Amino acid sequence: MAEEKKFDKSYAEDKDFRHLVRVMNTDLDGRKPILYALTKMKGIKYMFASAICKKADVPMGKKAGYLNDSEVKALEEVLSNLSRAGFPEWMYNRRKDYETGQTKHLFGGTLDFTKEMDIKRMKKTKSYKGLRHQWGLPVRGQRTKSNFRKNKGKGSLGVQKKKVKSGKV
Repeated sequence: MAEEKKFDKSYAEDKDFRHLVRVMNTDLDGRKPILYALTKMKGIKYMFASAICKKADVPMGKKAGYLNDSEVKALEEVLSNLSRAGFPEWMYNRRKDYETGQTKHLFGGTLDFTKEMDIKRMKKTKSYKGLRHQWGLPVRGQRTKSNFRKNKGKGSLGVQKKKVKSGKV
């Protein structure tokens, strides 16, 4: 049987604690340190979350549930204006955008949508990468002899024994 998650009563008794903290339209777990809670947002990993906390002057080890409104506002301000906060361009996840030519950092659903549109554009122009996406093959030069069998179909590989006819053995 599945074990029930242990509930920490110290959080329930504290009136300053919030179980969910809303940052940039994303709910963050209040029980985790803000450094790790930020990594649950799509488009933010550990190094980027660390840089965000430093720029917003928020202690990395502080639990997300204990952040006050001014700290949450500081985080949102840094996330909304990364260039004004002083982030270098090499940290952004969307450099030289195809349509606009701008360098920007995408979060959440916007990141998924943009990635999907890029793949559709490659398929439409029939570029090599687009064709590999279309065929369900690895795109970035990986070998296909022994890997990626899950993408090639349900058939098994290797020598199979002939089925024994019923009767004589």
